[in-house]
Amino acid sequence: MQNPGIGHRARLRERLLKGGAEALADYELLEFLLFAGMRQGDTKPLAKQLIARFGSLTGVLNADPAALMQVKGVGEANAAALRSVALAARRMARGAVENRPVLGSWQALLDYLSIDMGQLAHERVRVLYLNTQNRLILDHLASEGSIDEAAIHPREVMRKAFDIGATALILVHNHPSGDPQPSRADIAITNQIAEAGRHVGVTVHDHVIVGGGGRHVSLRAKGLI
Repeated sequence: MQNPGIGHRARLRERLLKGGAEALADYELLEFLLFAGMRQGDTKPLAKQLIARFGSLTGVLNADPAALMQVKGVGEANAAALRSVALAARRMARGAVENRPVLGSWQALLDYLSIDMGQLAHERVRVLYLNTQNRLILDHLASEGSIDEAAIHPREVMRKAFDIGATALILVHNHPSGDPQPSRADIAITNQIAEAGRHVGVTVHDHVIVGGGGRHVSLRAKGLI
């Protein structure tokens, strides 16, 4: 008699290969990923437990491997498999914006930023430096922490632009609270950097604030630049 677990795995594999983007529910996709570290047995309870613990499939994939291994049943092989999927997703998203005009690939850029920063538990400030064709030439980590002049000074932002020959930039940071609405400090430092750029011929295209759940706010779209 065939092991029912083997049959279940075969059915999941067939649905994955023959179905569309929504062929598997989130917990079923996680089940499939857990197969890599569990040669046999039912992975459904563990998949559901992980989603309950970390809030979502995205939360599981972005969890620290050490945190994953605190869940009974998750070993190094499982943690490594899940980590590799998260890294692959980031690289795929980054590949969609590299070597092409950023302003013409805006949704791809937002997707990349959401995947890369949407789950961070602390604030991270980045400056995306662009050339005359608006192609990304440097994704610069400016600071870890709140965005203010103590963390990111307009003069230093412009100095880096000159050093690498950038003619435009996009500011990016995340709100760990999940709410991407700009604070007064966000607006103030953005305008200081934009003003500094006007004096030296470096365009500040936007300041994007990344929140949770794929949410974001563009200060340019809100008329705040």
